Amino acid sequence: MALSQELQIHLQDGAFIPAHPLALTSDRQLDEYAQRRLTRYYVAAGVGGIAVGVHTTQFEIRDPQFNLYEIVLRLAMEEVEKAQLQRPFLKIAGVCGDTEQALEETKIAKALGYDMVLLSNGGLHDYSEKELIERTKVVAEELPVFGFYLQPAVGGRIFSYEFWKEFASVDNVVGVKMAPFDRYLTLDVIRAVCASPRKDEIALYTGNDDNIVLDLFATYQFEVEGKMESKSIVGGLLGHWSVWTHEAVKLFEKIKQVRIHNDIDKHWFSIAQNVTDANSAFFDSKNTFKGSIAGINEVLSRQGLLQGNWCLTDHETLSPGQADEIDRVYATYPQLTDDAFVQEFLRNDKNQ
Repeated sequence: MALSQELQIHLQDGAFIPAHPLALTSDRQLDEYAQRRLTRYYVAAGVGGIAVGVHTTQFEIRDPQFNLYEIVLRLAMEEVEKAQLQRPFLKIAGVCGDTEQALEETKIAKALGYDMVLLSNGGLHDYSEKELIERTKVVAEELPVFGFYLQPAVGGRIFSYEFWKEFASVDNVVGVKMAPFDRYLTLDVIRAVCASPRKDEIALYTGNDDNIVLDLFATYQFEVEGKMESKSIVGGLLGHWSVWTHEAVKLFEKIKQVRIHNDIDKHWFSIAQNVTDANSAFFDSKNTFKGSIAGINEVLSRQGLLQGNWCLTDHETLSPGQADEIDRVYATYPQLTDDAFVQEFLRNDKNQ
């Protein structure tokens, strides 16, 4: 199954895709109403797609004691279908685990109507790079694949340049989300894609929540067999974009316009650092990202979109001092917040 031409164009043009969080009650049960409402919020905020079942949704949704993977994918799909959108919209399902699990999850996503999968290689330390390439090929026979370079601090692993070059050669790989939070590793991926004969078929997306704005402005050039090849990061698939989403969408659209006109004013460098500073609070960078999911949930809770910042497991909580850091960035960067939009959304949502 391949992407439609409309979605291929949308993907290559650059889409704004938030990673969808998980809404829970205080006793750590799925809050279905809030889960559906979150999807409606993202649609209302003008996003270009959503990614469900990914790191921000909590990988534990797959564990037998929770068994929420298919449920959260279905809830998001139902809300998107109800919206009857008249714009291109990418529906991406997170897929992980060994080959058997990844294939099973891909088939679930396909049956529900998802367009592609974000294929995580996290946790598969017993797999060789060659075995992971074969796993990718199996999944790509079912749905288009979005690669995922997850940072080691939250369960990812480091891959060679040769791995990404081979990965880019796999038919039906349509994009790569680069989220190693590392300039050198990010460059490895871009250089590998530039060296691939499928270079023009693969869209590069930032997942580097610590460097969002600058990633979206840069064009990368490498010499490949005596010829200069270039590639840009066209969009983002980000946990950071799951909060303050409406303002972030507007910022992204401005960035796209600036790219078109090649008119990058120096004030964008200040904006870039403001966004990264806000992310440091959300993602708990001071504590090696231990509170990253709880931090996202905390912001959504303060806005009234979630009941609380709870996660499925006890160890996923705010770190000491993280709430104060969120207070700080809220006060420092009011221009980045979308609280007024959320309040209007909540009023309208209740009246539907």
